[in-house]
Amino acid sequence: MIFSLGSLTALVAGVFSVHVVQKQFFPYFWKDFFYLMKVIRYGARLEIFKLNSKVVTVIDTFVQQAERIPNKPFLMYEGISYTYQHINERSNKVANVFLEQGKLKKGDSVALLMSNEPDFICVWFGLIKLGCSVAFLNTNIKSRSLLHCFNCCGAKTLVVGADLLDSLEDILPSLQEDSISVWAVKNQSSRLEVQTLLDKMGQASAKPPPPALRAATSLKAATLYIFTSGTTGLPKAAVITHLQALKAAAGFWAYGGCRDDVVYIPLPLYHSAASLVGIGGTIELGATCVLKKKFSASQFWNDCRKYDVTIFQYIGEVCRYLCNQPKAEGEKEHKVRMGVGNGLRQDVWREFHQRFGEIRMCELYGSTEGNLCFMNHIGKIGAVGRSNFFYKLLFKYDLVRYDMVRDEPVRNKQGFCEHVNRGETGLLLSRIGPTSPFFGYAGSKELTEKKLMRNVFVKGDVYFNTGDLMAEDAEDFICFKDRVGDTFRWKGENVATTEVTEVLGLVDFIQEANVYGVEVPGNEGRAGMAAMIVRTGYEFSGKKLFDHVLQNLPAYSRPLFVRLQESMEMTGTFKQQKFNLVKSGFNPSIICEPLYFLDYTEKSYIPLTDRLYDSILSGKLKL
Repeated sequence: MIFSLGSLTALVAGVFSVHVVQKQFFPYFWKDFFYLMKVIRYGARLEIFKLNSKVVTVIDTFVQQAERIPNKPFLMYEGISYTYQHINERSNKVANVFLEQGKLKKGDSVALLMSNEPDFICVWFGLIKLGCSVAFLNTNIKSRSLLHCFNCCGAKTLVVGADLLDSLEDILPSLQEDSISVWAVKNQSSRLEVQTLLDKMGQASAKPPPPALRAATSLKAATLYIFTSGTTGLPKAAVITHLQALKAAAGFWAYGGCRDDVVYIPLPLYHSAASLVGIGGTIELGATCVLKKKFSASQFWNDCRKYDVTIFQYIGEVCRYLCNQPKAEGEKEHKVRMGVGNGLRQDVWREFHQRFGEIRMCELYGSTEGNLCFMNHIGKIGAVGRSNFFYKLLFKYDLVRYDMVRDEPVRNKQGFCEHVNRGETGLLLSRIGPTSPFFGYAGSKELTEKKLMRNVFVKGDVYFNTGDLMAEDAEDFICFKDRVGDTFRWKGENVATTEVTEVLGLVDFIQEANVYGVEVPGNEGRAGMAAMIVRTGYEFSGKKLFDHVLQNLPAYSRPLFVRLQESMEMTGTFKQQKFNLVKSGFNPSIICEPLYFLDYTEKSYIPLTDRLYDSILSGKLKL
């Protein structure tokens, strides 16, 4: 009895000691462990798909949910509830319209240009049920870029929302010449070249099309094309496979989401965050989502209370806009427990908690086309993700030294890249392999090749270049630092500097332009700025430049600032030098060269004065 009691005491003491050591030296052990178990569990499910060649896709899961919980609200939009069964049957009608027309077959690509509305989802699902791949078009892109998108994904059919049909007026002749049939989500149209969808859906059957049409035998088969701005100028069609769609759909679940959650989606559906993570994640849980046509900071919390929202999606801008709203009583009176998104600044993060309660903010990192994802499952403020020993075994990534002046990774005498030390900032590279494949872009192979880095550490290895500068601290938290190359983010959108440069080059008085992003205090991302040389014999015209960018560029891509120069600084490899321009910003008291500001009131680029500069910095002048 004495021996047993002593043994028990020793055992308790031993367990307590282990617990103390774990808490002190491995404080995140159990959270990491359970998160990793979820990752492995979901990965095993995908491996089973590979082995038996029977893939249960996101749309298959949706159909299963519609059979299991037909009367549960799947979608709430502008006060109207749409059940799983309703969306399922309506998407069947879309599929049957095109099936009866006989113009679409399995494997075809269809372009979708629609704003946030229930029929975006119905058309998307209906086309997927026919075995088609769907290309989501950014509703902000202009005619030149829009035509380019069709060439990328090979779409010969376009479905356009009723509110966006007029935006196609100037390119409809070009679409006809390219034999692209246009379908408007309307009952009738005055344009003979545009077919209407709603009237035909009213007559179509709600019976499901043959399941064999949507059946997928490979996780690597393309299901979507999502356009992303990159370093090549015009938008690129990132190939979204069933594997990527399924991984994205697991996001809410990995963070602890459940079927009782109500997800608020204020982001545009043409973005992977809203469509793949938001809609896909809602389906995976069997939950309900509230779709907003367009984000409204003033309506956000009222919507959350009205619909009993528990999870919301965000980008950094969303949270900043909410914090900038006037304070009101009852700001913490809501049921929101979790926010899922990316790009949340530390100062905004803290203020958000102070204003609206200790909502768990779940940052994640991953580009639309990328082969790597980080998730900050711990919730540490300022981190975009977390890694550990086991994660690194599954997903090979590295941070390498980057020369900001030369705008390229540092290579040693042997021609290989160098790792940064723990805590230092480096370029994030992700190794391409069986567990982290890279599917690239539709169209030219050159687009895909430009995102690859070869012979990084040994001859023959291949890495995906994220274009992001990151740092990993002593506790394995990953922090985003900056973007490199020819892309920056503004208003939650990627801006391709080469695309903007090409558009500016069409202005007669511009000899050369160099586009980059500059930091503006109090704003997320970087605002567009263009250094330019005026052609000999011409004069700078702020009015002409304003009219040109207004017509040819979406609002987020328009340079807010212009800097006139006599000559352009170049790198040793004859690339335009951006580093010093970015560093010097747009302060007229420091820069002696002429500076101009995009003024929508004056409808012109006007001289950037010290007074105007102070108004921008103080926030009196909203950008």
